[in-house]
Amino acid sequence: MPTIDVVNLKKEKVGQVELSDAVFGVEVNEALLWESVRHYTASRRGGNAKTKVRREVAGSGKKLWRQKGTGRARMGSVRSPIWRHGGTSHGPVPRDYSYRLPKKMLVGALRSALSAKLRDGELVVVNEFTLADHKTKTVCGAFQTLEATGKVLVVDNSDSRNLQLGARNLPGVKVVASREVTTYDLLRYDRILVSEAAAKKLSEALA
Repeated sequence: MPTIDVVNLKKEKVGQVELSDAVFGVEVNEALLWESVRHYTASRRGGNAKTKVRREVAGSGKKLWRQKGTGRARMGSVRSPIWRHGGTSHGPVPRDYSYRLPKKMLVGALRSALSAKLRDGELVVVNEFTLADHKTKTVCGAFQTLEATGKVLVVDNSDSRNLQLGARNLPGVKVVASREVTTYDLLRYDRILVSEAAAKKLSEALA
């Protein structure tokens, strides 16, 4: 089992925690990570693009000129797709881009992402996020002490109001509970700060 140091918000070692080898010590499957991220981004697509077909554009339905005898090509409607301001052929219509991915693949991708972050030294376990107040300056100072620079993902199950309010104005910082962690977020953020309770919960839930 991988063992990682537990620190407080002053970056002082206060203990150690044993993490599940089946969650934080697996071989990283890059193909599975790619598929999980593709599944996540597809579910976020709006799919609202829409063009009008010939029955939806404005214009008379009257035949423009008689079928024969004019020397011109036959034409039935001003709303034809080959005319300017006519309808669009085979244009986009509202659709749902999401698709189902087996649960085993989603869980496997989470394990790979967590193992990769631990392997690369980008995961820090904090005993608890106890803050004196909800000021952004306080949260920013704690992150600087922990050397959490760049994009930071905070995983905490305590529903700390001070943490939520203090971090919401920091660019590149996101606070989630352990049940809301996604492979996309784990790969997108540079540093992962996990509370000790959340780390144990992830070990139990994904094992």
